Amino acid sequence: MTKLVTLTIDDQPVSVPAGTLVVDAAKQIGNDIPVFCYHPKMEPVGMCRMCLVEIGRPMVDRGTGEVLLDENGKPRIQFGPKLETACTTPVSEGMVVRTQTKVVADARREVLEFILTSHPLDCPICDKGGECPLQNLTMGFGPGQSRFLYDDKIHLAKHVPLGELIYLDRERCIQCARCVRFQDVIADDPVIGFYNRGRRLEIVTYSEPGFDSIFSGNTTDICPVGALTTADFRFGARPWELKSSASICTHCPVGCNLTFNTRREARAGGNPVIKRVMPRQNEQVNEIWICDKGRFAYHYTESPQRLTQPLVRRGDGFEEISWEEAYQLAAQKIRASQNLLTLTGGRLSNEDLFNLRELTLARNGQAVLYSDMAGGDLTASYGLAPGSNFGSMGKETAILVVASDLHEEAPVWWLRIKAAAQRGARLIVLNPRSTRLDKFATHTLRYAYGEESQALATFLPGAAVPEAYQAAVQEFHSAENAVIVYGSEGAGLAASQGLAQTAAAILAARGKVGQVNNGLLAVWQRANDQGAWDAGFRPVEDLPAALRNVEVALIAAADPAGDDPLLAQALEETGFVIVQELFMTETARRADLVLPVQAFTEREGTLTSGERRVQRFYPALPPRPQTRPDFAVAAGIGKALGLDLEGRAASLVFLRLVKTLPAYAGLTYTQLAEVTPQYPIIGRSDLYYGGTAYDNHQGLGVQLPLLPAARPVAVGQSQTAASVTAGEGEILLVPVTRLYDRGNTVLPSALLHQRLAGKTIRLHPQTAAAFGLNAGETLRLSRDGWSAEAQVELDEEVPLKMALAVRSTGIPCSALSAVRLERLTVASAD
Repeated sequence: MTKLVTLTIDDQPVSVPAGTLVVDAAKQIGNDIPVFCYHPKMEPVGMCRMCLVEIGRPMVDRGTGEVLLDENGKPRIQFGPKLETACTTPVSEGMVVRTQTKVVADARREVLEFILTSHPLDCPICDKGGECPLQNLTMGFGPGQSRFLYDDKIHLAKHVPLGELIYLDRERCIQCARCVRFQDVIADDPVIGFYNRGRRLEIVTYSEPGFDSIFSGNTTDICPVGALTTADFRFGARPWELKSSASICTHCPVGCNLTFNTRREARAGGNPVIKRVMPRQNEQVNEIWICDKGRFAYHYTESPQRLTQPLVRRGDGFEEISWEEAYQLAAQKIRASQNLLTLTGGRLSNEDLFNLRELTLARNGQAVLYSDMAGGDLTASYGLAPGSNFGSMGKETAILVVASDLHEEAPVWWLRIKAAAQRGARLIVLNPRSTRLDKFATHTLRYAYGEESQALATFLPGAAVPEAYQAAVQEFHSAENAVIVYGSEGAGLAASQGLAQTAAAILAARGKVGQVNNGLLAVWQRANDQGAWDAGFRPVEDLPAALRNVEVALIAAADPAGDDPLLAQALEETGFVIVQELFMTETARRADLVLPVQAFTEREGTLTSGERRVQRFYPALPPRPQTRPDFAVAAGIGKALGLDLEGRAASLVFLRLVKTLPAYAGLTYTQLAEVTPQYPIIGRSDLYYGGTAYDNHQGLGVQLPLLPAARPVAVGQSQTAASVTAGEGEILLVPVTRLYDRGNTVLPSALLHQRLAGKTIRLHPQTAAAFGLNAGETLRLSRDGWSAEAQVELDEEVPLKMALAVRSTGIPCSALSAVRLERLTVASAD
């Protein structure tokens, strides 16, 4: 149990864990010691001196070591000759701290006076105005006038692009180094730093492209002045003009908590528009950080290309119809068919999925998840136990990451697992190629693509262990707690099923499933894939064949035709295609009936993260006219079929959901909206302490209980490994994930275009040479009736005789497969 230390701060006693810094101890009793350079998520540096306080300690007899007492029997306190920094001083027993004395007030005033000698007085036009710690602290503690001459202020360049996402105003920077330390220590992207000395010290970028980090936006949240701003919010609005709405990020399975800031604008006809996306504190999920994809890839929700009217195919084109006509037509086709296939994508909410499930089951249809990753039934029974939290994992925990590039697939999990490793967790990375997580791993192990299950099986008790794996296996089994994180690096559906089964078998053999900080975690390809599995949707091995063999396909939040030419061909053979979508995707263009739906920013609902945490999101914008939420669309079709489906509100659908799905039994929207105190204390009144991340009043979510299941059986070798070989003129194509893909929810965000994955394949230089290829050349990939063009990238980290292709970039790659290569053009000399 952590030892508590008792001290007195401004005559108020407080007990805190040993090692707590004075500034944090004061914070816990509502005493806000001002800071600039200090941040509770980073180690202190004591640079700005704003937190100076008087500190006294009990006097001790040097001979006996006993505390000396005064005439009243109380410890005699001796104060130091100088003020001390509260942000670098740990508490000690009997310590006395004074934060409100005249000498402290004078020191604060002088620090602020000195900072303002180099800071421009441009508050009326500064982007930080209204939420600026320097402005607030100057008003609270600063001088009314300065002894320094205004004409002596230094002038530096303003609005300097550190990259296309972040701008720097050099005059405003107070050299607190928060941004530099965040990038160096937390993000492990030391791409910005100090340049020059003295009053000409400034922040510069060392990377090309500039500020090359997927976490760059967080620096604008923790900057205590208006020196760093995001490109999409510069001069955009004042904080007091903004309305805040809580939400959940829908771009990956982490489930980061967000806040949308909106404002009514003339350019939108007086309707609200999103001005910026901010992190919302949830220490069990994303702490106070978000990645840049979650921060900037929201523009698709406001795209002018959004669908706004039901459309029916008439000849080669589409004709607008009413919703009632659309429902009747869909019901007519479904009623007349003998088989229905409902294909759903993982961005749908639990309420959407539930209604689509009920509609499908009522017609004896097939509920299919659009994914090439399996194991959701296993994570439901062997997943992370309720109460598990990467933030509490340390020396007692082993974390095994297999077949995943977490930095690209789930960035905030990467941050949190990295931090756990730095606290002492034993991190084992098992992957065919190097990733950003290797740097922090205790053990880094390799296997050949297609042999993921066989490699993982060496961690089974009693299994034959290669010499290279022995230390890692021993360390994994000696740990008190164990977590296995598996992804879809190079794996298709069959391979990932074997991987999940093997991982679950390893954890079951340890006998600690259901205990905190133990379990299986799937790095799903989409935000709510776990919720889809819970609702009964399952991916199928041969989706083209499944689509060809149905009379009616109902497709929601998925674009199979845009991802794979074989699926596009299959849809041409489907009897009748109904699509629920935001945009006129390639799949929608092939549909017979297109139904426009609402974006998640326009509605409420719930999502289930990879950690099986159910979380609520709330509407931030009014819905587009003539659009409806997916659950209401499914209910409308169901009503036309004579079914009793709830379509009035997401909360009413959820009431039915919890009565049907065992894992969700007893959950309520009220429970999901509950909050408990979190540390560090992040609020809107003390922005100098934690930054501008929002505190959480709208819910921390609930982790689902584990379901009983039969003991899993390990798969010793991937079911696809033996069958996939490359013939003459062929190469093995490996599907991988990049954070900035070219999906329909990313492309509309123009700010991210410089970072998007290209339509390329990555080859080892030796592999490229064997095919006579050079960097930048265009080639054609072909297999089984499809072909696609791509450019060559050279990468020495790619295994020999392999080609890496990024999902959602226009190259069909759902599993490890052999493809033919054909050289087309040679890149020009320049």
